[in-house]
Amino acid sequence: MDNGQGQQSNRWDGYIDWRNRSAIKGRHGGMLAASFILVVEVLENLAYLANASNLVLYLSRFMHFSPSSSANIVTNFMGTAFLLALLGGFLSDAYFTTYRIYIISAMTEFLGLVILTVQAQIPSLKPPVCPLVDRNVKCEKVDRGKAIMLFTGLYLVALGVGGIKGSLPPHGAEQFDEKTLHGRKQRSTFFNYYVFSLSCGALTAVTFVVWIEDNKGWQWGFGISTATILISIPIFLLGSATYRIKIPTGSPITTIFKVLAASIYHWWISSNSSNVVSNFSTSSSYTTRAREDGEYSERKAEIETLTEDLKFLNRALMTTARQPWLKSTIKQVEEVKCVLKILPIFLSTIMLNCCLAQLSTFSIQQAATMNTKVGSFKIPPASLPVFPVLFIIILAPVYNHVIIPFSQKATNTETGITHLQRIGIGLVLSVVAMAVAALVEMKRKRVAIQSGLMDSTEPLPITFFWVAMQYVLLGSADLFSLAGMMDFFFTEAPDTIKSLATALSWASLAMGYYLSSVLVALVNRITGSFRHTPWLYARNINHDHLERFYWLMCILSGLNLLHYLFWAQRYRYRSSGNENQIVNNRQMQK
Repeated sequence: MDNGQGQQSNRWDGYIDWRNRSAIKGRHGGMLAASFILVVEVLENLAYLANASNLVLYLSRFMHFSPSSSANIVTNFMGTAFLLALLGGFLSDAYFTTYRIYIISAMTEFLGLVILTVQAQIPSLKPPVCPLVDRNVKCEKVDRGKAIMLFTGLYLVALGVGGIKGSLPPHGAEQFDEKTLHGRKQRSTFFNYYVFSLSCGALTAVTFVVWIEDNKGWQWGFGISTATILISIPIFLLGSATYRIKIPTGSPITTIFKVLAASIYHWWISSNSSNVVSNFSTSSSYTTRAREDGEYSERKAEIETLTEDLKFLNRALMTTARQPWLKSTIKQVEEVKCVLKILPIFLSTIMLNCCLAQLSTFSIQQAATMNTKVGSFKIPPASLPVFPVLFIIILAPVYNHVIIPFSQKATNTETGITHLQRIGIGLVLSVVAMAVAALVEMKRKRVAIQSGLMDSTEPLPITFFWVAMQYVLLGSADLFSLAGMMDFFFTEAPDTIKSLATALSWASLAMGYYLSSVLVALVNRITGSFRHTPWLYARNINHDHLERFYWLMCILSGLNLLHYLFWAQRYRYRSSGNENQIVNNRQMQK
């Protein structure tokens, strides 16, 4: 009997290995397992970003879309890819596992890249070549059949990328034991190095692969991405023996809707009847006796007390004979509260990602009109992200091994700099970046006018390093915010919804890209109505009013920062390891 108990205590409750056997402590999980995921992320992000970073030029130069249409296609593509991370996270939590979702998603992305490679290789699958001697000359757009092939390839890639982004980060985070201080520290390190891995893949993408696309042809760029994502699959599988894989627990959406429906139902009943009978109470005697089948033994020992936050949801605990299916437990109510409390933080990060969307669209078009030579070497405009990427590659280890230990000693807390403080720093940097972007665009246009090159294809006599400043600022904002969001959402979310919650980081990116498309369309519509010349509609970016758009983004980002501070000041951390962050979080607001 003691033997059986020893074997049981040596297993990870709620986790299995890749062969559906119980995961064993000391054999499954840990930094070794997570290291495979970090290597895979380097390759995956290389495959994705190599094309996404330069796609706006491919669409405008080879598919003959207008600059604004190209920008919207790119932001919609990237937005869809990141939004689909929610689907990947949901399926990982509810029905499949993060392990299986990654493999399926990688194969889907591979198929989409094959389609794009074939189209780039065969001239008959693209519009006729149109030499752009004059920027005002209109070229023949891609026809319906070729457009269908283009968008089929793009959105298969988007589906695959979404599944990978929704499954790979939580798969890595699941390798660590959150019940120990060491495990939580390792998980925080993993998220920092996950952003580091993203940057390593991006560095190769925006330098080597983009140079190949611009100088050797897009078929080579797509081909490299296709080969890279294919290679990532066996590397991921090499780590199979070391992974601990969380067992899916069914749809968390069902629980959320049940609690919300029960709360609304009992509110409606109580407001329409004075004879409501219930055994509802908010006393501390409401504790969970045991968690139901499928829950983990360690969680069964936990005691949950009904909190006073979002008291409206406490109505879900009221019993009624008419609707027994609406009966909810205290744990379910508290889990729904956790989800609702992180939503305002999530919404506050969307504007930051709307600013980041400009790096893939208008910023590249700005750089394309400028002098991109460094000595005798000409740098492709789409390689501009190399500046923030290099900065992140340097800063991420420094942050993890120098800044964090120092802040932990200074504040005497587990995390040093809290998750919400990291996100807040990112939002401040985004405001500064948009102001800098507006000033740089004003200078660029002034040079174009003074040089008489408004309608010329010649590079302007101004170095593209001016545009690099906004890349560095927004890249720094991304480092602070993305790792902070992923760690925050994974840590604060209930156990049954961690993959889906982590995917909120990518959903924020998605909504930022969509918001960018909406803002561009809205600005063009309004300014076109009043001035007959939209700000962002000209085929030649020199005739646009991009600087005004950037000032608008700066103002909106400033208002969003105030909105974030309102919610961050009131947020109370759920996890025991983060309770000591509350004081620091409030100090940030002062």
